Amino acid sequence: MVILVYYGYMKRFAENFFNTWLKSKSRKPLIVRGARQVGKSTFVRQVAQADTITLHEINLERHPELQLIFKTMDPVRILREIELVLNKGPIHDRHTLLFLDEIQAVPEAIAALRYFYEERPHLAVIAAGSLLEFTLSDHRFSMPVGRLEYYHLGPMSFGEFLVAGGRQQLQNYLSAYRTPQDASAAAHESLMALVRDYLFTGGMPEAVKSFFLDHDPRSVREIHLSILNTCRDDFAKYADKNQLQRLRRVFDYVPVSIGKKFTFAQVNRDWQAKEIRSAADMLAQAGLISRVHHVSGAGVPLGTGLQDTVFKPLFLDVGLMNTASGAAPLTLEQFQSERFMHEGPLAEQFVGQHLLYAAGAQARPELFYWLREGRSANAEVDYVIQAGSHVVPVEVKAGATGSLRSLHQFVAAYNTPLAVRFDMNPPSMQSVKHTVVTPKGNKDISFVLMSLPLYMVEQCPGLARSFFEN
Repeated sequence: MVILVYYGYMKRFAENFFNTWLKSKSRKPLIVRGARQVGKSTFVRQVAQADTITLHEINLERHPELQLIFKTMDPVRILREIELVLNKGPIHDRHTLLFLDEIQAVPEAIAALRYFYEERPHLAVIAAGSLLEFTLSDHRFSMPVGRLEYYHLGPMSFGEFLVAGGRQQLQNYLSAYRTPQDASAAAHESLMALVRDYLFTGGMPEAVKSFFLDHDPRSVREIHLSILNTCRDDFAKYADKNQLQRLRRVFDYVPVSIGKKFTFAQVNRDWQAKEIRSAADMLAQAGLISRVHHVSGAGVPLGTGLQDTVFKPLFLDVGLMNTASGAAPLTLEQFQSERFMHEGPLAEQFVGQHLLYAAGAQARPELFYWLREGRSANAEVDYVIQAGSHVVPVEVKAGATGSLRSLHQFVAAYNTPLAVRFDMNPPSMQSVKHTVVTPKGNKDISFVLMSLPLYMVEQCPGLARSFFEN
C-alpha cells in the first residue's frame, strides 16, 4: 500500500478538469474559487508539475506595487514586469502556466484577465485567492464577463481521502459500483471504518496529510484549531468593528446547529435579523459556511422555489465542525466507537458537504432541503437533489435504522418514483408501498428506496441519474 502523502502529493479529482482545460483550444483564464486552506495554491502547483509545464507563480499580496502595471491592461507590459519580479526568464505563451495567487490583493488584475484572453490566448492563466468572493461581489471595475472560467474547489472529498491513504482499490470499487449485486461485504467493513476516520479528520489537506503521516489525533486537532483561528483572524479583513462580534457569534453557532433550521433568535435575541443575516452572508461569501435553502420541491430547476430566508447551515468541513463545536479531544479509538458514530449532525454535515458539488465544480456549489411546517403536519427532508429532470429526496441516518416518515410525506406530495436514504447498512434497492396520512387524507404511495452507506455519497448523483435513464 502506497500512501501518496509520503511523497508530498495529494491527488485531487479536479486534475481531470484541469488537464482538459489546459489542452482546450478555446481555453479562457481560469479563476479557482474556494475557502482558505482548501489547497488551491498547492493544487495549481501540482497540476503544473504533473503536466511538466513551466510554472510562473506570483503572489500579488506580496507585490502590491504591481497594481499600477495591471491598471494598464496591457499583457505585454504586465508580463515584462512579472518577469523582472520573478527573475525566472521569459514567460512564453506555450507550455507555460502563469499563476496569479492572492489576486484579490490587486483587483485590477482580475479585470486585466480579459486582455490576456483576447491578446495572449495561448498562454494558460490561472488566478486564485483567499476571500476572493468579496472582491468579485464588491468589484468596482469592469468584470470580463464571458472571458473567464471558474472552478470551485472544496475540502478533499472522501474519495480523495481514500487515495491519499493508499486505498486506491477501494476508490476503484466505489467508482465501478452500479447495483447492489456489485456490493462487497469486505469492502463495506473497510469503508465504514474509513468513514469514521474521515469524520474525525475531515477534508482539509493539511489535516489529511497529518492524519496519514503522524497517526496522531492531537496533531490533527491542533491543525483544525489553527485553521479555525486563521479564519477568525480573517474577519477583520472584511468586516468593521461593529460586525466582528456578530461574525464570531454566527461562526460559533453554525457547527452546533447542523441539521437545524437557522433561527435568528437563537443566535442572539437582542440583534436584529437583518444584522445576523448580513453576518451569515459574509461567512457564506468567505466559504466558511453554506446555506442549504428550503425549496418547494415541486420541480426543476430546484432553485426556482428557493426561499432565501429559510435555510439550514453547513460548515466548511466535518473535521473542522467537530473541533469547532467544542467536542472533547478524544483519541481516535474513542471517536471511531459506534456510540460516537451515531451522532446525526456529523453524518448530515458529511453528506451535505459532498452533495454541495453534485452539479459539478464549475457551477456555484448549492444544496437544498424541504420543509413543511404546520400544527400537525410537520415534515422535513434533509436534502433534495436533482437527477436530470427529476427531483430526488435524500434522508441521512447516522445509524443503521430510522423512521422515513418525512420521506413518505415528500413522496406523497410530489409523486417521486425514487428516494435515497444514507445510513450504515450495505447498499440496497427496495420497492416500497405505504399508506401515508396527509393533510388531505390518506394516500397510497409506491416508490423505490435506494439505500446507500455514507461512503457512497459521491456516487449518489450518478446512481440516481442511472435509475431514471434505465
